[in-house]
Amino acid sequence: MITLDWHAVLLGFSFGLPVSALFFIGLAWGMRRALASDSPGLWLMASSFCRIAILLGVGFLVTASASSNWAIAGYALAFFLARLVAVFWVRISKAPTAATQEGT
Repeated sequence: MITLDWHAVLLGFSFGLPVSALFFIGLAWGMRRALASDSPGLWLMASSFCRIAILLGVGFLVTASASSNWAIAGYALAFFLARLVAVFWVRISKAPTAATQEGT
């Protein structure tokens, strides 16, 4: 039978939630900067590199400090839930626009 280490899951989740929120806030910031820039590729690459490095670095530190692989499960669960919230927030905040046809 598999023994679940709830302390490690909670540790991973508690660190994963703010780091995941920071990840998606950084994504929004990077997209805004890229869309307003003359060189969007540079902004997108720099933003993604920083976000991924922080996300993986903190995940590694949490897993190493917990001495359990269950910490990464909590960390991944937090990232998944933050992603769901971010996607729902974007869908809800988008105002529906009425499409008009040309020539009518």
